Amino acid sequence: MTEFILVPGMFTGAHVWDDTAAALASSGANVHTVALTGLGGSRGAATDDADLDTHVEDVLALIDSVSAEAGRDQEIVLVGHDYGVHPVLGAADRRAERIGRIVCLDTGPGQDGVPALAAVADPSAREKVVERAGAEGAGQVLEAPARDEWQRWGSTEGISEAALDRLTALASPQPLRTLLQPLRLTGEVASVPVTGVLCNANGSSIEMVQRRVDLGDPVFLALAGPQVSFFELPTGHWPMLSVPAELARVLVRAAAGEGHRLVPPGSAEPPAHLRPFLLDVPECPRDRIGNVDLYVPDTEGPRPAVVFVHGGPVPAGVRPTPRDWPALKGYARLAAAEGVVGVTLDHRLHDMADYPRAAADVAAAVEMVRADPRVDADRIALWFLSGGGLLAADWLRKPPAWLRCLAASYPILVPVPGWGPVDSRFHPVEALPGAGTLPFVLTRAGREMPEIAATVEEFLAASEKCGVNVEVVDVPNGRHAFETLDPTDESREAVRRAMRSVLGHLRA
Repeated sequence: MTEFILVPGMFTGAHVWDDTAAALASSGANVHTVALTGLGGSRGAATDDADLDTHVEDVLALIDSVSAEAGRDQEIVLVGHDYGVHPVLGAADRRAERIGRIVCLDTGPGQDGVPALAAVADPSAREKVVERAGAEGAGQVLEAPARDEWQRWGSTEGISEAALDRLTALASPQPLRTLLQPLRLTGEVASVPVTGVLCNANGSSIEMVQRRVDLGDPVFLALAGPQVSFFELPTGHWPMLSVPAELARVLVRAAAGEGHRLVPPGSAEPPAHLRPFLLDVPECPRDRIGNVDLYVPDTEGPRPAVVFVHGGPVPAGVRPTPRDWPALKGYARLAAAEGVVGVTLDHRLHDMADYPRAAADVAAAVEMVRADPRVDADRIALWFLSGGGLLAADWLRKPPAWLRCLAASYPILVPVPGWGPVDSRFHPVEALPGAGTLPFVLTRAGREMPEIAATVEEFLAASEKCGVNVEVVDVPNGRHAFETLDPTDESREAVRRAMRSVLGHLRA
């Protein structure tokens, strides 16, 4: 019989597991919940002097108790939600021989030497912790969220009003030292199988993790190992409150070794970003100037230009770089075949905090292109892809007269919860009131990742209220990066239609 040990996250106690624990017990499992010290833990009332080591000891005590009662050969599955994965990893590192599996519930695996604070996505929340620690000492607490503040710590989608009321009423302040003390691992925990349960409404999905692996992101490469599996839940950051029965079923399957395995780089067909472009476009000479490539058609006089802006974040060491990816080259050559200058560039969006730097790279590239005598400086379009969509905010907020059109394909148009901090400047929805009559051509993938599709729908709703001219080109059966993943007639027509529309605005 499987022994589950459930460890709660920030501000919460063992009570958050009540419904999931009951569902697990009804499946025949033994279930134990950890009350972490300082969060209404077993050692007394809330205290401000608990740290990560304290919570590791809390989990160790329960592991040892379960081992003594059930026998050392009994499989223990440690489940850590949110912050709770840090004490789970610390304890499993010391008792690796007794742990059958670790489940990271809507959180990434912690790393040796890194404090839990690094995993907090909201930059203002992180700053608050640092300020509080600096002003009043580390032996203090972070106040529990008010009812309308939980969204700062993760999506509350799916939580009923009653459950949210109870979550707020029973929340405990979080001892600051639990967030500031680095996790220390010896390496023993690496032998323990791991399952990640990703919550789509909080901005995570298996497809997104696979794309990070395909790009060679060193943080994600380890997740493609044979001991790591994944599940998804279509809910927010607290599935034990929103979908407890579904979570219990996933945990039982995880304990049985089920789940999706990622494809390691180089073990199958090329990853999505390196597959051929879906259209057979003519070859066109390119001029490479620094980080910018220009595909110039063989026609007379200055021509309009379309600047294609790749997505990201893309790890700094990825080769080939985005401007040499088939989709970007294909779009630029297609533009050149239609008589306009196609432009691609490499910008430095390597991390979620890099949007200001990437925006500066794009702005510099645009000015360089406009200064080229082969380009009509008064007829420029910008076309953003995927995570590059957030960079559209600068151009929506105050469009210059020479910018004739914006376009975006399967874009991210609102910072996604749980992905990490993004400068508040890069929020296209909030920039829409300044767009005026600027046309916007948006290509929407029908089989988009849920966390990205939600940003597109929010943008479209806001654009309608602002009266912004948005033309939607739908690809009902297309996925994110459909130009290389789904080379169908439907996809080809969508690319042609979007290009015709952008060129029409450039030539009007």
